[in-house]
Amino acid sequence: MNLRPDLAAIAAHVAPGSRVLDIGCGDGALMAELESASGCDARGMELDGALVERCVARGLSVVQGDANLDLANYPDKAFDYAILSQTLQTATRPDLMLDGLLRVGRRAFVSFPNFAHWRTRAALMFGGRMPVTRALPVSWYETQNIHHVTVEDFRDLAAKKGAKVERAWFFSGEKQIGAPAANWRAEFAVFELSR
Repeated sequence: MNLRPDLAAIAAHVAPGSRVLDIGCGDGALMAELESASGCDARGMELDGALVERCVARGLSVVQGDANLDLANYPDKAFDYAILSQTLQTATRPDLMLDGLLRVGRRAFVSFPNFAHWRTRAALMFGGRMPVTRALPVSWYETQNIHHVTVEDFRDLAAKKGAKVERAWFFSGEKQIGAPAANWRAEFAVFELSR
């Protein structure tokens, strides 16, 4: 299956046979890959009813829910992995969302667009406008992104929450890049955390 780069990185590092909760699972592409390629027991939560229907039609176990509220209904350490891909920046309280992820999962994967990427900085500096880039393709008034997180902001939040960064991956477009200067070079990031 052809996954987005952040989802491919996550799929490659989930242990076979794991119990997984994919929060904000979208069309279920990651869940389907984890079930078929790794024999995982993947469950999903998605806010968009049409996407929930698509997942269920594919035979995936997905419930409609708002992670800002409904993550609290899951028991502690019920999953080996809790995954939040490209959703943290849309959460009402990203700090509380991270607490929830680390509560329900023994490990957590979090991916997000990096708002400190050089294209974003340049658009603000030279154009004086909120950027529309390949990583942030929607105008400011249409976006669901309400918290503009950077790689360094996320590292700070993880440290404040007592989370250990197990691994991190950084991407520019479809290409994985190294960690040096990722705060300005990476369009999006993926972190694997434990606590």
